[in-house]
Amino acid sequence: MRAGAMLAYVFWHRPLAGTATESYEHDQDRLHRSLAARPPEGFLGSVCFRAGDLPWLGEGGSGYEDWYLIDDWAALGVLRQGVIAVGHHSAHEAAARHAGTGTGGVYRLSEGSASLGDVRFAMWVTATREQPEDAVAALLLGDGLDVARAGLWRRELALGPAPEYCVLGDTAPDGLQDDRLPAGWTVERAAREAACPQPQAGTALGSQ
Repeated sequence: MRAGAMLAYVFWHRPLAGTATESYEHDQDRLHRSLAARPPEGFLGSVCFRAGDLPWLGEGGSGYEDWYLIDDWAALGVLRQGVIAVGHHSAHEAAARHAGTGTGGVYRLSEGSASLGDVRFAMWVTATREQPEDAVAALLLGDGLDVARAGLWRRELALGPAPEYCVLGDTAPDGLQDDRLPAGWTVERAAREAACPQPQAGTALGSQ
């Protein structure tokens, strides 16, 4: 699928206090495997990452970051209905039962690859308002963003506070080092590790 068409629903969350990590991750794994086994129309794959620091989730601290890749806006509605429908309902209920704080957003793939299985880092970028999207992409492409190994995502819909851009891939581009950023830009760099095995549906996705 070409860049510019693919969307991702990104959901940040953490368990309720007192919830065992192993149990919480088991329930998340069950939901993602359920979706992979019986994918709703337009669903391309998903993963749940452990996230060491999420400053925009409640009072900050560690949590989880889910990426659900979808064809388009229509597929987002199908996914929303699908996770509570027969076939996924019990898995969704189990995953949500011990969930505490959560927030989300919808992002669009602007440039590069969307292969979730290769992700090792997430770089959340806030650019100055006067920078148009093509200028952000041009700066990163010209300064170390390998489009075969990383993707540049831009926020399309905010459901809570979150940065506008994300570079998701297996390495951090040189252009996102502090001494290379334009004045006024900020970046949150963090390692990402899958909390459960990568589901098979939607793997090896990339721009063409």
